Amino acid sequence: MEGLLCLRLIPVHSQMRNHDIVVGGNLWRRKHSTSNINYPGSCPSKASQNKRKIQMEYNLLRFQQSSLNHHYKCIEGGSAYQEWNKKYVVKATSKPSFDSGLPTSNSKNMLDSVKNFLAAFYLFCYPYVMIGRMLSTICASLIAVQKLSDISPLFIIGLLQALVPYTFLDVYINGLNQLSDIEIDKINKPYLPLASGQLSFRTGVIIAGSSLILSFWLGWIIGSWPLIWSLVMCFSLWTAYSINVPLLRWKRHPLLAAMCTFLTLTIIFPITFFLHMQTFVLKRPFVFPRSLVFVIVFMSFYSVGIALFKDIPDIEGDKKYGIHSFSARLGQKRVFWICVSLFEMAFGVALLAGATSSCLWIKIVTGLGHAALASVLWYQAKYVDLTNKVSIRSFYMLIWKLLSVAYLLMPLIR
Repeated sequence: MEGLLCLRLIPVHSQMRNHDIVVGGNLWRRKHSTSNINYPGSCPSKASQNKRKIQMEYNLLRFQQSSLNHHYKCIEGGSAYQEWNKKYVVKATSKPSFDSGLPTSNSKNMLDSVKNFLAAFYLFCYPYVMIGRMLSTICASLIAVQKLSDISPLFIIGLLQALVPYTFLDVYINGLNQLSDIEIDKINKPYLPLASGQLSFRTGVIIAGSSLILSFWLGWIIGSWPLIWSLVMCFSLWTAYSINVPLLRWKRHPLLAAMCTFLTLTIIFPITFFLHMQTFVLKRPFVFPRSLVFVIVFMSFYSVGIALFKDIPDIEGDKKYGIHSFSARLGQKRVFWICVSLFEMAFGVALLAGATSSCLWIKIVTGLGHAALASVLWYQAKYVDLTNKVSIRSFYMLIWKLLSVAYLLMPLIR
C-alpha cells in the first residue's frame, strides 16, 4: 500500500514547476522507501497512519506551490506595472504640456504682431520726408544762433518744441495722402501699408486723426505763434493737396501740386522755424539775416525739383486716375533732366554764397561740400534707368540724402 501510494505521488511531484518543491519530494520518497524495507511486518497499522501523513504533507506542498506561483505572478505583475508606469510617466513628463506652452506661443505671436505693426507704421510715415523736415528745423534754428553760448538748454528745449508737434503733423500729412490714394498706390506703390493691406483703412484714419489732434494740442500748449501759424498753414496746404472733395485735391493740377511743395520747403519751414527760435525762445527782435536769404534761394530751386521729380515713377497710376502731372504731360525723360538741372542750380547758388563769405574756413568747407554734392548728383543721374521704378526711386532717395547734408552746411554761410 505504501509502495503504491509512493508511486502515485511521484508523477504529481515531478510535474511541479518550482525547483524547491521537486527536491523536497525526492527527499520524502527516499525516507519512506527505506522505512518500508526495514518494517514489513507492521503494514496494516502503519499504512493508515502513513496515508494520513502523506495526505497532509501533499496538501501542504500543494498550498506552498500555489502560494509560490501566486507570489511569482505578483512579482511579474509588479515589475510589468513598474515598467508600464515608468514608460508612460516618462513620456508624459518629457513632453511639454499645453498649458505651459500656451503663454510662450501667445507672447511670440504678440511680439510678431508688434513687429509687423511697427514695420507698417514706418512706411505709413514716409520717414525720409520726416527726416528732411527735422533737418530743416535744425537748420533754420541754427541760423538764429549768433554765438556758441546760444546753444544752451534753452535752445534745445526750443528746438524740441518745434520738432515734436511737427512730427505728429508729418504723420497726419503722409497718412492722409495714403488714405486718399489707396487705389492709385496699388499700381504705383503697392508696398505701402494701406495699399498692401498691412493696415486697414480704419486704422489709418485713427492714426492720422489722433496725430493731427496731438500736433495742434502741443502747439497750443507751447504757445509760440510762429509755430502755431506754421502748423496751420502746413495743415491747410497738404489737406487741400490730398483730400478728394470739390475744389480741392490739388495734386490733380501740376501747378497747384508744385506750389504746395514750394511754399512748404521754401517759405513756411525756414521762416517760421527761424522766427520761433529768434523771437519766442531767444527773445530777440525780428531780423532777416543773410543766411536765411540764402536758404530761401537755395530751396526755391531744390523744392521745385523735388515737386516735379516725385511724380516721375507714378506716371502709370496718375494717367489711369486722371492726375495730370508734368511727367504725364511732358514725359519722364524731359522732366527728369529738368529736375537734375534745378538741383545743380541750387548747389551752384550754395557755391556762390559760400565764396562770398568773409571767413576763409567757411569758404573752404561750404565750397568743397556743395561741390561734392553736385558731383555725386550728376554722376548718379547718368546711370538712372527711367524704365525701372526701383532705379528711379533709388535716385529719389539720393535727392533727399543730398538735401540732408546740405541742411547741415547751410547755417555755416554767414
